[in-house]
Amino acid sequence: MPRIRFHKLAAIVVLIGFAAWMATGEFSSVGSVAANKAKAAEAEQAKAPDAAKPKTAEAEPKAPLRTVAVVTPPRKTYARAIRISGLTEADKRAVLATRVAGVIDKLPVKQGDHVKTGDLVLMLAAEEKISMVDNAKQLVVQRQAELDAALRLMKTGNLPKLQLDTARSNLTSAQSQLETAQAELDRNEVKAPFDGVIDRVPVELGSSIMQGGEVATILKLDPVIARGEVSERDLGYLKLGDKATIRLVSGQTVEGTVRYISRDASSATRTFRVEVAVPNADGSVPAGMTAEIALSALPTDAVLLPRSVVT
Repeated sequence: MPRIRFHKLAAIVVLIGFAAWMATGEFSSVGSVAANKAKAAEAEQAKAPDAAKPKTAEAEPKAPLRTVAVVTPPRKTYARAIRISGLTEADKRAVLATRVAGVIDKLPVKQGDHVKTGDLVLMLAAEEKISMVDNAKQLVVQRQAELDAALRLMKTGNLPKLQLDTARSNLTSAQSQLETAQAELDRNEVKAPFDGVIDRVPVELGSSIMQGGEVATILKLDPVIARGEVSERDLGYLKLGDKATIRLVSGQTVEGTVRYISRDASSATRTFRVEVAVPNADGSVPAGMTAEIALSALPTDAVLLPRSVVT
């Protein structure tokens, strides 16, 4: 019994002591000491000089300052170049052919020869036709002599007017026969239709040829023509007489003038044909050569900017 009472008494004492400790409020400081120390450290760091702070901001590089200049760009009339691909071609090209069949009797030209308008290129054998021309010429001479005699007699009154009229009619008929014979002889000849160069002669002297057979090809290369196609957008910037620069695939550069601008677009490409005439007296520019054509467009008002502004 006395031991049991002692235990009860000890428990009562412990309970009273715990209640007294709770009443003091000291239990709330447990765990807050570390927090108070952290706050104190932060306060000390805030009071430290700027040299002690981490220099994160200063470590970042700053962008350099740029100088900006303001200028007023000038305006100027500018003619741009329209560049197109094209080919050179002859100003004129003709394939010469015979009008009658026969044997080639004369062939005074060869490939590369320069000829003038009316020069003989080929002649077929025509002995009978030549004989007919000679006979017609003699008849004209005879009829002219008869008319002269009739005129003399008419002046003396010894010739009726009817005989004089007959003499005049005979002369006219003889002249007509001569013209017919000469025209028939001319059909055996092939002559140059224009000044140019003989490019091809596919026949030989003494060979036979049918009517309409090809005997030669003649080209007119002065001027030589550079042709190309321009788009619908660029057509309005061109006009006849514009200057153009032609650069050949060989590297040669020549100057020319626009002589033709088509007004009918190609149904396949919707482009317009342009021809540039290039002086070619020495024949140095051949036909059929690839070329780059730079056409000078109509001038437009433009603002000039330095290249450094846009690059």
